[in-house]
Amino acid sequence: MLRFSRTKIIATLAIILIGLSLAVPSFVPADSRKAFMASLPAWFPSWVIPQRAIVLGLDLQGGSQLLLEVDQNDLVGSKVKALRDDVRGALQKEGVRADGGIQTLKRGVQVRIPDAAARAKVLPKLRELSQPIQNAIAGPGGGNTLDVSEQPDGLIQITLSDAGLIDNTRRAVSQGIEVIRRRLDSTGTLEPSIQQQGAERILIQVPGEQDPSRLEALLGSTAKLEFRMLADSPSGDVDLLPNKDEGGAKVPVERRVMASGAELTDAQPAFDPQSHEPMVSFKFNLKGAQKFGQATSENVGRRMAIVLDGVVQSAPVIRSAITGGSGQITGNFTVQQANDLSVLLRAGALPAKFTVVERRVVGPGLGRDSIEAGTRATLVAAALVVVFMFATYGVFGFIANIALFVHVGLILGLMSVLEATMTLPGIAGIVLTIGTAVDSNVLIYERMREEARSGRSLVSALQAGFDRAFATIIDSNSTMAIAAIILFFMGSGPVKGFAVVFILGILTTVITAVTLTRMMIAVWYNAFRPKALPF
Repeated sequence: MLRFSRTKIIATLAIILIGLSLAVPSFVPADSRKAFMASLPAWFPSWVIPQRAIVLGLDLQGGSQLLLEVDQNDLVGSKVKALRDDVRGALQKEGVRADGGIQTLKRGVQVRIPDAAARAKVLPKLRELSQPIQNAIAGPGGGNTLDVSEQPDGLIQITLSDAGLIDNTRRAVSQGIEVIRRRLDSTGTLEPSIQQQGAERILIQVPGEQDPSRLEALLGSTAKLEFRMLADSPSGDVDLLPNKDEGGAKVPVERRVMASGAELTDAQPAFDPQSHEPMVSFKFNLKGAQKFGQATSENVGRRMAIVLDGVVQSAPVIRSAITGGSGQITGNFTVQQANDLSVLLRAGALPAKFTVVERRVVGPGLGRDSIEAGTRATLVAAALVVVFMFATYGVFGFIANIALFVHVGLILGLMSVLEATMTLPGIAGIVLTIGTAVDSNVLIYERMREEARSGRSLVSALQAGFDRAFATIIDSNSTMAIAAIILFFMGSGPVKGFAVVFILGILTTVITAVTLTRMMIAVWYNAFRPKALPF
């Protein structure tokens, strides 16, 4: 117990020094870090220098917060539109014609097929459109996405089921989170926090962003890009959409989508070589290039509508087949609008429209006040703990205080490596772990005192103190870790920030309160050879 090899001491100190060095970037301004890294010679390995820093949360450095909610009407509308196309494809594949065409309902479509033989032929294909809802744990068994019903007069209705609507909402929120994350990452925004709130909402926090207007513009657009043909007349299977080139006047556009933004591989802002106006150039994947090439080759001389979120951005005439898999979008864009549109197209379209139900801007002044208040609380708590431990346990209290400072430094180092977000509840978690860290030392020291009073020698009492208190320390920290893990997985926002800090604090407590404290006491004993406990 009181014998530590030189190798073990060096290894322990090296691990502690590395952990503490990882926390250094968090106390150095970003500009200074970049300047220092730029000043290093080219031959020097940059990975040797810690560069990651703790990210301050919205409540500490200010920023913007948006709460988005799925627009159920838009979600249902998009699903009904997709269902209509699927039904049309099934009818065409079987060679069946519906009387009166495909009629759209509020939550589905209906077709009338009087001929019983044709109806019997196509009905199984329509039923195949309804898929079982997958449960992440139990697998299939949550119902079907569609309800298919048949009337005696040949009317067939295909509607979204209640379970299907719930499942579509869940998928839309999940997909929306990923799309929003890609959009914000493309802008270089610093560590946005994007989390699901309830069943239909997404909470977005962007630290350091004081102007939420551009943020709303990036997130408010579904960025649903479609390439369709302009119709010759407003009758038939067409939509009347506003045309940006004609001052918003509505023009007939065929409902059939020739190609979509989902098949894009890249989109970049550019300038028109003739007019020198900003535009967006795009590239299709192989499948999209084939569809786009076929559409343009079959419709030479007609106008193709480039539709973005239900608005015709431009409608150029197809002069010849475009088989290269690339094109341009023009529409009197500004440079900023062209850049934002390219970001939206690269990130992908949102599955449905999301509306802003709450917006909040936290000023940097409030963040500084929070930091100062949290810092004061941490320093006061640490000072009181240090005084108490030194007054109660003497030199052993001094050893515990050294371990305590290492404990806090390791927490900050681990948070820097993980680039975790420090929030005000996170500071509260650090204050709490200060108390729990010394609690482990108190258990060890009191056990030593009991063993010494029972007549054991000093060496035996020191050994028993660590050995017999170790199980209690593990048990108490394990129960706290279980609670912290539950908070992390079931909580959100500030609750998760508190849980992360608390979990890291529990891990470092075991290291500092047991390994580091034991090593320092061993060094103290071998140096002074005392006859009794110093407290």
